[in-house]
Amino acid sequence: DVQLVESGGGLVQAGGSLRLSCLASGLRFDDYAIGWFRQAPGKEREWVACIEDGDGTQHKAGSVQDRFTITADSAKNTVYLQMNNLKPEDTAVYSCAAALYHCAAQAGRPEYWGEGIRVTVSS
Repeated sequence: DVQLVESGGGLVQAGGSLRLSCLASGLRFDDYAIGWFRQAPGKEREWVACIEDGDGTQHKAGSVQDRFTITADSAKNTVYLQMNNLKPEDTAVYSCAAALYHCAAQAGRPEYWGEGIRVTVSS
């Protein structure tokens, strides 16, 4: 079975940094677009970022464009989300999600989800 397992969440002060990891198994890593959503209490789920193997380019929401970086390590079947200059507004449950090939599919209708991990940014 496909599994996406997130790690690296926790509590950080505003202005600090955190790196999330998404370890993928049960799928052909290089054939999938993998990235992140987040959902804060009382708010809709928001797409955050994605990376695809085709060109390795980052796809990111405007709200995090200058602060977050998404990368992939195919040797480890892991996608990372480096989050810098964190703000209280970034507080949410962050979920790894994957879809075949393209980030357009990952953002629009992801096929697989991780369970999510909490990120809390204090003021």
